[in-house]
Amino acid sequence: MLTRRELMAASAAVLASSREALASEAGLVALPDKKPLIARSFRPPNFETPLADLRQPFTRNDAFFVRYHLPVIPEIDTSDWTLAIAGPGTERELTLSLRDLRRDFERVAIPAVNQCSGNRRGLFVPRVPGVQWEHGAMGHALWGGVRLADVLRRAGVRPDAVEVVFECADAGVLPQTPVYVKSLPIDRAVAESTLIAFEMNGKPLPHLHGAPARLVVPGWTATYWMKHLRTIRVVQQPFDGFWMKNAYRLPLGAFPGARFPSQDDASTTPITEILVNSIITSPAEGNRLRRSKPAEVRGWAWDGGSGIAAVDISVDRGQSWQPAKLDAEIGPFAWRGFRFRLDTRTAGTLEVMARATGRNGQRQPQALTVNAAGYHHNVPQVVKVEVA
Repeated sequence: MLTRRELMAASAAVLASSREALASEAGLVALPDKKPLIARSFRPPNFETPLADLRQPFTRNDAFFVRYHLPVIPEIDTSDWTLAIAGPGTERELTLSLRDLRRDFERVAIPAVNQCSGNRRGLFVPRVPGVQWEHGAMGHALWGGVRLADVLRRAGVRPDAVEVVFECADAGVLPQTPVYVKSLPIDRAVAESTLIAFEMNGKPLPHLHGAPARLVVPGWTATYWMKHLRTIRVVQQPFDGFWMKNAYRLPLGAFPGARFPSQDDASTTPITEILVNSIITSPAEGNRLRRSKPAEVRGWAWDGGSGIAAVDISVDRGQSWQPAKLDAEIGPFAWRGFRFRLDTRTAGTLEVMARATGRNGQRQPQALTVNAAGYHHNVPQVVKVEVA
């Protein structure tokens, strides 16, 4: 285990490298093993994926957004790393190495969108505090690892278990800073889709994405996708740490989605599922399209796991809608491509919007639900283009 001094030194090295690698384009920074990303903060490191890098079916590892809450980011030797599974809700304690996970459990891979709870926070009007993300605090990857349920089964989960608690290795500069610890309700923890992942897009999990192993909770926002896992504890009472009781909470009844009953209070509930959403990746804002030349709207739609049933396109800022063609579905937690041919026979301005509908009947709303934390921005995006 690294000391706090060693952790701070490693974190400082990452930050120094990022500052020295300023790209020529304003606002873009190249972190180690990364192509230039949009800098939102340096300490802790928060970097957004440019829209152009979201056009591929799977977001490249070196282009994937980076999100941390705490500034001291550990460099962990995978040969020494172990994961402890314990707690009063287990029959026995386990200590597993990366080799144990690879050797002793069935390997699985799930395509899934990883989306920050505050994605598009920077587009809220009126402005809300927090990292001012635009469209790129998200990405889509193939996550490989083992089922958390299989690991918990090996430890033996007691019938009265309520939550599973996860602790990461990143830390604050000051000792009194709350360690980043989150919990999941027991039913979500043992879901077949919840993984301990050590691969991303077929490669070992990169350092800035949680190496050696992280939690992957498809369909739920990225606050639960814990990086640099250290311990897993099964408990018989609701976990009362800062990052559950004080952070990442929403007003009761403000949004649809799965509930987290053991963490509800009189007025708020934790954020859980990703809401139905879409993004137009081309054309880009301000593009000029040649009159009477072929042009196509393309993008992605996703939700919390029900699957995308339809995407509709408007070229008049929502006054009328027409169905887009959907690409093949590759999984309930993956994003789904859509395309729509534009009519470019008439010169003028087009205000293009995409509106996704999930198989559960939820549809992107026309009006933003304002909330103090700036979560769940899922109104249709507007892209203005000129036909000339």
